[in-house]
Amino acid sequence: MRRTRAILVGTLLLATLAACNTVQGVGRDIESVGRAGKDVIH
Repeated sequence: MRRTRAILVGTLLLATLAACNTVQGVGRDIESVGRAGKDVIH
């Protein structure tokens, strides 16, 4: 279960980074992933 979740998060992160066109976009995407992860944990 843990491995599946890690693979899913990694895949989503890579897809998000691939969709970015600028460094600023990467920062926003990483921030949103962090917020989403925090929401899932809490």
